[in-house]
Amino acid sequence: MGRPRLTFRRLSGLDRSGGPPPETLPGAPLRPFTIPNAIGYVRVACLVAFLAVALADDDGEGWTQFALFAVVAWGDYADGMAARVTGQYSRLGALMDPVIDRALVISGVLVAYDHELLPRWALLVLVAREAVMLAVGPFYVRRRGELKITMLGRWAVWPTMGAIAFALVGADPLDEILLYIGVAMTLGATAQYVQQALAPPDAGQAST
Repeated sequence: MGRPRLTFRRLSGLDRSGGPPPETLPGAPLRPFTIPNAIGYVRVACLVAFLAVALADDDGEGWTQFALFAVVAWGDYADGMAARVTGQYSRLGALMDPVIDRALVISGVLVAYDHELLPRWALLVLVAREAVMLAVGPFYVRRRGELKITMLGRWAVWPTMGAIAFALVGADPLDEILLYIGVAMTLGATAQYVQQALAPPDAGQAST
């Protein structure tokens, strides 16, 4: 059976009907040498550079930090589009993307907290959320496989990343407004994931 027609909605990631590609499912080959994975490797390199530059800086702010952070953030969108255009899906890409996304948020929170670029209490809420996900994730995997990513979970990362990015260039109060929106959406998504993990094995999956 051929792949679905590549419409704008599917290319942009808005249309995710039909489920994940079989190449990304557990047991599929890693296939490390693909164009989307090459973008992922660039994201990792830029993430390391972002941490090195931002933590060594006196106040954490600067356009270099912003540019590196933006490359890693938008690279997630770029590698997804590259996979859909080329058909080069891989298990490694499916595993690597969410890890990089989470590492970017954690790195941004670390920099913002260290330099007091954003309210620390809100940053601590995000850290606590990551701790919950680390606890819930293995529990769910043992029972039923992988957590099903919800649309709220997909979208929550963008205001959070936007808040950190704007904080890197001192865009106040826009950075704080986005942070509060991101925290609210993140907590809502976390509640959905916890509900998934605690649901009886025969219950329906949480909707995406």
